[in-house]
Amino acid sequence: MDLNLLGKNALVGGSSAGIGKAVALELAQLGANVTLLARTESRLQQVVAELDTRQGQQHRYLVADFSHPADLMQRLVSLLQMQSFHILVNNTGGPPGGPITQASSSAFLSAYTVHLLCNQLLAQALLPGMQKAGYGRIINVVSTSVKEPLDGLGVSNSTRWAVAGWAKTWANEVGPMGITVNNVLPGYTMTGRLEEIIEKRAVSSGLSKDAVRAQFKAHVPARRFAEPSEIAAAVAFLASPAASYINGINLPVDGGRTKSL
Repeated sequence: MDLNLLGKNALVGGSSAGIGKAVALELAQLGANVTLLARTESRLQQVVAELDTRQGQQHRYLVADFSHPADLMQRLVSLLQMQSFHILVNNTGGPPGGPITQASSSAFLSAYTVHLLCNQLLAQALLPGMQKAGYGRIINVVSTSVKEPLDGLGVSNSTRWAVAGWAKTWANEVGPMGITVNNVLPGYTMTGRLEEIIEKRAVSSGLSKDAVRAQFKAHVPARRFAEPSEIAAAVAFLASPAASYINGINLPVDGGRTKSL
């Protein structure tokens, strides 16, 4: 199986922590030159120092805030003057929780800007380089809510479905170019995002956080939460030459929690 990414350039969103960081570490281990993308420079500097360079890779980072797309594009244009990319991993922290009946229009606009609009801008900017190389992988870290809406995450559910439809459309259009577009759907994963959800559920239910964690795990056939590295492994496979004929799919990595096929 060809998992070698030596000579491939990857841009990884949200890579200062959590799943994004785990993806960056995995891609670097497979030989890719990784550019980290997030908004906190001090964290990006720390992660760059952790990336594998044993195969002669060169890694860098780009500081940008997805809530300001114009600034993101300005910084990205400067980066693309130095190199093109073969791999794009769209990964951004999820919108705040809450019932959809109480969600404001600004909450939807903010979520769509950070997720859908920035995904589109990044993919469009990187597409010419992928076309020229005859190799492209666009992988979106989304959510199992693409298959089954999650309670208390109204804005997130709506936004994730929009991203899934966007990705499938891209997959259909760029497939003839040697480019694939796929979505990875993490289940409960040990990140700061999950801890926030657990804390809010504990407050609303009156249960302890440990009790909420136990409830969540009881819904997972594997009876545990995922490590970020387990999500990263799926992303890395889809980024590799071995996944060249996998295109336009939603891949749950959730320990079996999602009940639909």
